[in-house]
Amino acid sequence: MKWQQALEDYTNYLKIERGLSINSINSYSRDVKKLILFLETHQNSVSPTIIDKTVIQEFIYQIAKEVNARSQSRTISGLRSFFDFLIFENYRETNPLELIEAPKIGRKLPDTLSISEIDTIVASIDLGSPQGERNRAIIETLYSCGLRVSELINLKISDLFFDEGFIKVTGKGDKQRFIPIGNLTQKYINIYKNEVRIHLPIVEAYRDVLFLNRRGKQLTRAMIFTIVKQLGEIAGIKKTISPHTFRHSFATHLLENGADLRAIQLMLGHESITTTEIYMHVDKSHLRNVINEFHPRK
Repeated sequence: MKWQQALEDYTNYLKIERGLSINSINSYSRDVKKLILFLETHQNSVSPTIIDKTVIQEFIYQIAKEVNARSQSRTISGLRSFFDFLIFENYRETNPLELIEAPKIGRKLPDTLSISEIDTIVASIDLGSPQGERNRAIIETLYSCGLRVSELINLKISDLFFDEGFIKVTGKGDKQRFIPIGNLTQKYINIYKNEVRIHLPIVEAYRDVLFLNRRGKQLTRAMIFTIVKQLGEIAGIKKTISPHTFRHSFATHLLENGADLRAIQLMLGHESITTTEIYMHVDKSHLRNVINEFHPRK
């Protein structure tokens, strides 16, 4: 079995059977491509069905010189998944990464913005500029609904259920969920949609997409990152922020104000609550408040 054929079969499996997003598939594929490049560079023609632990260890030693522990761990995890797939398809009997340990890494706590910092960013938006109303609606939606950037750029007008107070979001693996949306965010979206967006030369393929660029096409992930970065600089925010920072802030502020972790999990679209639990480490005072309010021997 050739590497390229194995990689193609693997990506099809990730797409069709596991229902992963394009970004996730690209990430998993990138790990395998790194190994393929390593083998080609060292003129090693071993196939994916017989490659052993020794060769894998040589590869791991090589990338350890080039990337940090977190990236090493990610690559090891991705390759372990690839070889698990080959076992599942009966191409191999064992996983050569089974006994290879990933480097120990600390659990990285998410960066968050305070409420006053978010207010400062929103206040720094130039509403007199052509994209001002759109950018305000984007920031408010990221923060009030905790969306991933991919979920934001794919949000459609037909996904807005304002009468019911919800929006429909398509997340990882094309899984859909409904998220409550506040009146203020609804107001800003409506201003953009009804007073600004209607004047754009909208391309037919993007007629239902909510947030558009000035040419009437869908915004890219990179454009949202640029908007957030520029607004942070204008607002004088010293932290390194990204669209995901607003998602983290959404979850953290809900938790700090007494929201149930399970409810936060559902709104974020986390498959496992262990992913959501990282926010429990952000503000220990929340745990103390829970004890003080609910424990019989407080």
